[in-house]
Amino acid sequence: MEIEILSVSGSKPIGKINVSESATINDVKEKIYKSLKKSLYPERQSIKLESKGRSLKEEATLKSLKIENGSKLYLQDLGPQVSWKNVFLAEYAGPLFVYLWAYQRPWLLYGEQSSAPGTVAGIAAICWSVHYAKRLLETLFVHRFSHGTMPLRNLFKNCSYYWLFALYIAYHINHPLFTAPCNTCVYIGVIGFTICELGNLSIHILLKNLRPPGTKVRKIPVPNGNPFSLLFNFVSCPNYTYEFGSWLFFTVLTKCAPAGIFALVGLYQMSVWALGKHRNYKKEFADYPKGRKAILPFIL
Repeated sequence: MEIEILSVSGSKPIGKINVSESATINDVKEKIYKSLKKSLYPERQSIKLESKGRSLKEEATLKSLKIENGSKLYLQDLGPQVSWKNVFLAEYAGPLFVYLWAYQRPWLLYGEQSSAPGTVAGIAAICWSVHYAKRLLETLFVHRFSHGTMPLRNLFKNCSYYWLFALYIAYHINHPLFTAPCNTCVYIGVIGFTICELGNLSIHILLKNLRPPGTKVRKIPVPNGNPFSLLFNFVSCPNYTYEFGSWLFFTVLTKCAPAGIFALVGLYQMSVWALGKHRNYKKEFADYPKGRKAILPFIL
């Protein structure tokens, strides 16, 4: 059947394509790329039923969307794209490099009279390195991304957030005038940080195993016998809960206000993501556990 493709901007006609009714939206994107707009590779396209409507899912078929011969679809250019994996690698490698640069070469920030960072600063550097090394390894070997790409502009936005916060925190913790907290705070901080990092990793592995390779299968995540996964009994996104916990205990360990600010900003953003995922879970699964919150047990 013949489908007319129009631009979302001013509904300007782009051309027509011929596809079968069993074709998916992804097939439509491939057809547009090969026949009409060779500058728009499929990942750069958003297909809509209306110019101001929502993007259609790639796996949806034209038949399921009730699109018939002579129908119209609207095409939006999403701009240059970059893979999620590359974005994650860039935004996580930067903080690791920036922090260790500040820790190992304090004279670059504080001048020739600066002294070597103390014991607590050294422990903090180890915790920081473990966190971001874990993130890099998870990106390479654990995470499975629902979407292959994101807009290129997000690379600069995300990297700016992580890299600049890394410099901000490293500047204060490795400063010659840094005052270490009490030993109790250090012990509590290290133990809490370690538990949350292990919990975060456990949840990521559990979520990976829910989705077979090469698919977009979605299931209700539930505890799997790993004690860290028991948090699924209380929240929909325990990986975010553990992530916030890591930075909360890092703040206790260092008694550093910028680290606390980073933890709170991260909590806000992760809460937005968690609430969205929580709503989607409840919409998609009729038997989704009703007692769960999104990110903070019994609270949010």
